Amino acid sequence: MRTPLAALAALALVSTPMVAQAALPKGAVAPDFTAQGALGGKPFSIHLKQALKRGPVVLYFYPKAFTQGCTLEAHAFADATPDFAKAGATVIGMSNDDVATLTRFSTEECRNKFAVASATPTIIKAYDVDLQQAGKSTGLTTRTSYVIAPSGKVTMVHSDMDYRDHVKLTLAAVQALKGRR
Repeated sequence: MRTPLAALAALALVSTPMVAQAALPKGAVAPDFTAQGALGGKPFSIHLKQALKRGPVVLYFYPKAFTQGCTLEAHAFADATPDFAKAGATVIGMSNDDVATLTRFSTEECRNKFAVASATPTIIKAYDVDLQQAGKSTGLTTRTSYVIAPSGKVTMVHSDMDYRDHVKLTLAAVQALKGRR
């Protein structure tokens, strides 16, 4: 069931031109963060530095849980989770949704396969994923995917409001990283 806010967000994403542009270039050091999130319906704290100790991290930002494009993207990442795991990578999805919404999203749409976390304004600014409309913040994040090497360096950036290539491109980047180790 969609909330009125989610319905408005979905409509806004379809009917209004938005600007999606990532400022963190390939080679930049990914800003460390700790955020509240959920995996399999269980809330917990996510710390980037801890996740990087296990291997590369695919950090993907999406505008709003339970909207059409974000749901389809979550399904695609969930379906590809075994391939990411085989390459030694952890997938983390981030939006500015509250933890209660993300707890539900983690089971219903992410299918208990990967963690989702609440992007604070500080995280949104650090990763430059503030979705702008007419030069003003919408309060949502852009659809931007980063692959972050265990060293903390960004090895791949893809910023496109169309969700379809995010999984394919991040998986290829993670597999290329595995080949270099």
